Amino acid sequence: MKRILKPVTYILAAIYFLVDAVFMAVARPISRWIGRHFQFRRLRAWIRSLPPYPSLALFSVPVIILEPIKPVAAYLAATGQFVSGAATLIVGELLKLVLVERLFHLTRDKLMRIPAFAWAYGKFAEVRAWLQATEAWRAVHALSRAARDAVARARVRLVGGFGRLVTSRD
Repeated sequence: MKRILKPVTYILAAIYFLVDAVFMAVARPISRWIGRHFQFRRLRAWIRSLPPYPSLALFSVPVIILEPIKPVAAYLAATGQFVSGAATLIVGELLKLVLVERLFHLTRDKLMRIPAFAWAYGKFAEVRAWLQATEAWRAVHALSRAARDAVARARVRLVGGFGRLVTSRD
């Protein structure tokens, strides 16, 4: 039984990390934008003043609250509510990852003082590096880059066309 469940566990873990990695590619720019545009100085100072273990507790809150979104989204999709399920998954994952990213950015040094967290983060970094080295990841990354470039080109054409339209009316 162990021989059967072990590969299944690895496959499920890889899918889980892949989904998180894809969402993280979207969440990081959102997180950075929030960090640049919303100045919560007192809240940021309070978070940075926390000792390591309270920082870990605070860091865990978005994960504990928002991780159950995935089974809820799966249930919605399984009951035929595909759009609701997809929207629930996307919003919940992005919200969770943005909050975790911001909190990690503020508390990283203190979290790394906790031996178990530092060990787990090291393992996470190894898995992420392994995942990013796979052919599938490189293919998805190349497609993502191509899609991003196509959107940027379309945006330039749209803005340029709009600019010509405005100047031609003058």
